[in-house]
Amino acid sequence: MTNALIVIDVQNDFCPGGALAVTEGDAIVAGINEVMEGFGAVVLTQDWHPVDHSSFADNHQGAAPFSMVEMPYGPQVLWPRHCVQGTQGAAFHGDLNSDRADMVIRKGFRALIDSYSAFFENDQKTPTGLEGYLRSRGVTDLVLAGLATDFCVAFSALDAAKLGFGVTVRMDLCRAIDLDGSLDAMVEKMRGAGVVLA
Repeated sequence: MTNALIVIDVQNDFCPGGALAVTEGDAIVAGINEVMEGFGAVVLTQDWHPVDHSSFADNHQGAAPFSMVEMPYGPQVLWPRHCVQGTQGAAFHGDLNSDRADMVIRKGFRALIDSYSAFFENDQKTPTGLEGYLRSRGVTDLVLAGLATDFCVAFSALDAAKLGFGVTVRMDLCRAIDLDGSLDAMVEKMRGAGVVLA
């Protein structure tokens, strides 16, 4: 089968009660589990930050969460500390069928660069290795689900389209942060790149 389901960052810190909770982030878990069986491959991504990660607001003196800074690779949102390696917050949501995954891609583990996309770090150059894995499996079409629609899901979808994959985002199996209109902006970008929003 040439299709793959890419499940983005369904982790405790992005679900209600977590350090960077997305509203109703846990409401998509049952639906994701349900659709997994229809795919030739299932890949989970996992945000996996060291404690000194440069995207954490508390690692910048006096910086407020959700403020912006300029990094060598471009503008960067400063986030509340989240998904720290080895913590319960970084673990997959307990109800997610993680046993079904053929592969887990960890991202954001380099302290000096953030990583929204499942395919590249935020410098748009450093690959995660996901593309090579999918090509070696003969995958041509991707369906994306997970958290958050307007950040890691959208950046992954845009990169996948740029790499030549057929890309569908299951909007019903995603939830957004919507930071200063980020959801509308990213929906427009995805549509413009030929991503199917289903």
